[in-house]
Amino acid sequence: MNYFFKTISFEALIVCFTTACFSQDFQQPAGRVSPKELAISPSPVFDLMGATPTQVTRMADIKDFKVDWSLKYGVNPNLAIQSQPFWELFYNRKDLSRYQNASGFMRKLASIDISLGSIQDDDSYRRIGGAVKLNVYRQKDPLLEKGLYEDIGVRYKQEKEELLIQLQEAKQKLDTLTNILEKPGLRMQIRSLEEQLNSQHSRRVSEINERAKIFVNEYWNASSLDVAVGRMYTFKSDSSGTFGMKRSDRSTGIGIWLNGNLGIGRQFLMTGLLRSLWYNEQVDFIVLDNITGNETADKTIARNNLYSMGLNLRYGGAVYTFFVELLYEYKKLNTAIDAVNQYYKTPGNVQIIGSSLKWDEVHPNTLSFGGDWRISQSVIINYGMRCVFDNQWSFKAFIPVATISCMMR
Repeated sequence: MNYFFKTISFEALIVCFTTACFSQDFQQPAGRVSPKELAISPSPVFDLMGATPTQVTRMADIKDFKVDWSLKYGVNPNLAIQSQPFWELFYNRKDLSRYQNASGFMRKLASIDISLGSIQDDDSYRRIGGAVKLNVYRQKDPLLEKGLYEDIGVRYKQEKEELLIQLQEAKQKLDTLTNILEKPGLRMQIRSLEEQLNSQHSRRVSEINERAKIFVNEYWNASSLDVAVGRMYTFKSDSSGTFGMKRSDRSTGIGIWLNGNLGIGRQFLMTGLLRSLWYNEQVDFIVLDNITGNETADKTIARNNLYSMGLNLRYGGAVYTFFVELLYEYKKLNTAIDAVNQYYKTPGNVQIIGSSLKWDEVHPNTLSFGGDWRISQSVIINYGMRCVFDNQWSFKAFIPVATISCMMR
């Protein structure tokens, strides 16, 4: 429990520190010209929790703060927040030159996503956790395409110098003007020049975002590779949200995973997933004393691994896509008997009654389909439906999932 709160507190401090810097040093929007909605997908912590429509997510590049709302478990406040702290601290500047001139290593650090989130499932268990994701390869980075933005910076710099000269001349003329009939027109001219200066930032940002939008539309399915690590905990909670006993199963553990994207033509994107989740799993069983014939309830904790491999195929573009996905999962310890034999020392006069064993069952095959719709520059809706099958491909469950991702601005 103490380690959990230390971990979450540390990640929360990073996000809060970044937010504080953003609100103090970066709060003036007139200083920011970089596009902020290059690619939007659910937060990495929601990937780890399985709270996303697609469990094989594509690359995200938000360059801003973002909030996600998962609708997998109804309308509970299942939220995640996400930010890129290195970008905010070091590269969110008036122009892109600092980022463009940075080393490849520093640009990779600028891609680090930190996310914190929580969901409550149908059994009143509250999951809470955090995740960090790093982009290690990107085929196309729109912020490095200097030709897209260079002329904008030069043009607006020249325009600002000319406007400042005109404004200074107009104010000097107003001070020396003796004909009062000409003063109203001169004051109107001064206000017009000041308005043009004040609107420079919004006009410049609009042009840069429009060019970035054209770039992203052209290369929305560029290839990339991400690596992520996360930790989640699950607790029994009451109606007031108070935590109770920690749950020992696959919803409490540490995960590490790789996401790779490969563009096919102009309208297809193939995404692959490799993930390993380390967790402790509780095994409840009954032991039989061969001498007395007494049956006693007992339990043990087994260290287990859950491996996930998935493939997702998307069709569409930068505004909307449709996908079909196949996910396969398997455990290192497949059965409860395996766990008991490995982690429970049976006395010589005791035997385990196998029929009483309880185990968190994994249905290894999941077929999903759905899509996403980017309804604006800063909001995207992701939706999907999962069909869960067992080893024999017998149908077990049908789960609709939806998330809304919104940039915080």
